[in-house]
Amino acid sequence: MADFSLPKDSFFLGFDSSTQSLKATVLDSNFNIFTSDVVNFDSELPHYKTKDGVYRDPLVNGRIVSPTLMWLEALDLILQRLKSKLDFSKIAAVSGSGQQHGSVYWKKGSSSKLSSLDPKKPLVDQFGDAFSTKESPIWMDSSTTEQCKAIEKAVGGGMELSKLTGSCAHERFTGPQIRRIYEKQPEVYGNTERISLVSSFMASIFIGAYACIDQTDGAGMNLMDIKERAWSKVVLEATAPGLEEKLGKLAPAHAVAGSIASYFVERFGFDKDCLVIQWSGDNPNSLAGLTLNTPGDLAISLGTSDTVFGITTEHKPSLEGHVFPNPVDTKGYMVMLCYKNGSLTREDIRNQCADKSWDVFDKLLQQTAPLNGGKMGFYYKEHEILPPLPVGFHRYILENFKGDTLEGIIEKEVKEFDPPSEVRALIEGQLLSMRAHCERFGMPNPPNRLIATGGASANSTILGSVSSIFGCDVFTVQRPDSASLGGALRAAHGWLCNKNGGFVPISGMYMDKLDKTSLGCKLAVKAGDKELVNKYALFMKKRMEIENRLVQELRRL
Repeated sequence: MADFSLPKDSFFLGFDSSTQSLKATVLDSNFNIFTSDVVNFDSELPHYKTKDGVYRDPLVNGRIVSPTLMWLEALDLILQRLKSKLDFSKIAAVSGSGQQHGSVYWKKGSSSKLSSLDPKKPLVDQFGDAFSTKESPIWMDSSTTEQCKAIEKAVGGGMELSKLTGSCAHERFTGPQIRRIYEKQPEVYGNTERISLVSSFMASIFIGAYACIDQTDGAGMNLMDIKERAWSKVVLEATAPGLEEKLGKLAPAHAVAGSIASYFVERFGFDKDCLVIQWSGDNPNSLAGLTLNTPGDLAISLGTSDTVFGITTEHKPSLEGHVFPNPVDTKGYMVMLCYKNGSLTREDIRNQCADKSWDVFDKLLQQTAPLNGGKMGFYYKEHEILPPLPVGFHRYILENFKGDTLEGIIEKEVKEFDPPSEVRALIEGQLLSMRAHCERFGMPNPPNRLIATGGASANSTILGSVSSIFGCDVFTVQRPDSASLGGALRAAHGWLCNKNGGFVPISGMYMDKLDKTSLGCKLAVKAGDKELVNKYALFMKKRMEIENRLVQELRRL
């Protein structure tokens, strides 16, 4: 019988190193939030001159990167703030999440820097020349179209790559990014001794040595054999020479990465026995933080990117969507759809139509009726992942659409909508696309329940649209930041697995007491009216007809 008891008065620290910020959440041994903090990259580290946490290369179409050192300076800053709020010596374990697919290139000889940090100096001052490139490619990058095509061709096509790795080739995935660096910057690749994901990079800092890539985040690279949970020799050879040595080993998400480095013991007062549990990707950590453990449940994360994810017991290859190993189970899988045009696109429309105010945006959304009088829009501020369409805005009016039939409808393309219609077309369009692709990917419809997280999940009007379009109850969590919460929960889970000498089910930690913790969900909106749900299904069908046509005309990949 597994022992699920945690040390009394202990804390578990979780981070989320995301696109625009670094967040931290501290859970106590009863899984209640003790404290939290956040560092916003643009506003609090302005000397890096990022916009939305990134650099958009004006010379290379689709190239988007972040300064690696910025993430380290943010860690320095957030730890200094947390030090005034809690006793670090009571932290039993640390884990966290990193934005998926982003990569860090350690220069030859940098392992010695990692293992000999000076506790009198901040981190950022000690890694100035540790990287063979100081700019990390991130998930927003879409400059690797040719590399994706080459990798798919080398392994026998997109479906074959999906069977092998869980996804066909995607521009943001780390394998194509590595191949592009090998081809375009051979000196960078040649001078690199280790390639980390953002998640394993942060774990490496905490243990003072190169941390393994965890199997769940590793599945977001187009490099790992998803059934064997080991690097695929076939894809490694199709990507770049000598790659396996640069990647290091893989490890389960619940495993111990190592004990905390002496730097953190001496500088911040961590206990020398504090464990660092494998970090993982932001979406897998959100799955953990939302306590999503039943097939049939879905989560929607409305953040910088929008994602829809759930769990399943089997891997069904597909040319869209992704399959990863379940981060909190040793057997099942996590399935996910990802949309690049999330909060930044919503902010763009807010700035154009709603005086840069979310309150005005919300009022405009409420002024319009569901189905928007037949007005429908496709909004791509960035090259989109799903569907694979380039930057562009497409607006249509479906004249005579009443919601009961598609017969007799006249489709007209227009250049603009009035502000209320524009706002509703954006929100409905994003959600209709999610539902349509969920159905196509084989996700449950309607889901048993749907949990919404991310910044936009705090908007009750948007949640109302979610319930009407998906036709199910919508739940929310106490805090919209589920990734750092999931990091803290996984820190506790990894600590328990280590204590028990092997994997134990994560649900055993909180079963029967969710309501007394910070992990519980509450009903936000009841399922939408069935008649309206059916009308949205027809609206969605027409949307997919138009989307398929756009993909045929404009497809990028």
